[in-house]
Amino acid sequence: MATEGRNLSEFNKDFVPNGADFKVGIVVSEWNDSITLNLLKGAKQALLDAGVKEENILVRYVPGAFELPLGSQYFLEYSDVDGVVAIGVVIQGETKHFDFVCDGATQGIKDVSLKYNKPVAFCLLTDNHIQQSIDRSGGKHGNKGVECAIACLKMIDLKRQFKPSGQIGFTK
Repeated sequence: MATEGRNLSEFNKDFVPNGADFKVGIVVSEWNDSITLNLLKGAKQALLDAGVKEENILVRYVPGAFELPLGSQYFLEYSDVDGVVAIGVVIQGETKHFDFVCDGATQGIKDVSLKYNKPVAFCLLTDNHIQQSIDRSGGKHGNKGVECAIACLKMIDLKRQFKPSGQIGFTK
């Protein structure tokens, strides 16, 4: 497992941009809410710790992981957020449903990010069993919500470093 021996909540604070003027959407799956609400808690706290104002953190809910791409698209299409954190969890079951939901959500989140040219952080746990999800949502491996919120901030900041279209170079 990629998280074995690693705490997802640990990061170098020196490399986190000040989010004081960032606006971030968080779309959260209601399915497996005992896990997704912990991921949300970690993501929100990381954003606040990075200086994002509480009123600039917008949270909306979707039924399940498969709806995360469309929920993310709604944020980018109908609001002025700089980026989105898409939070969900899919736990392996006895059928191929797991594969279809994971693939659809993964591809959809990527497609929305590219279509709108804004970051959509991938906070979708795809675990073999519930204990892995618990361990990665505030348990022994930390909180993937923290990691994804920081990734979203870094990508918002990276985009802002580029000059407007047609110019070569960076603004910083």
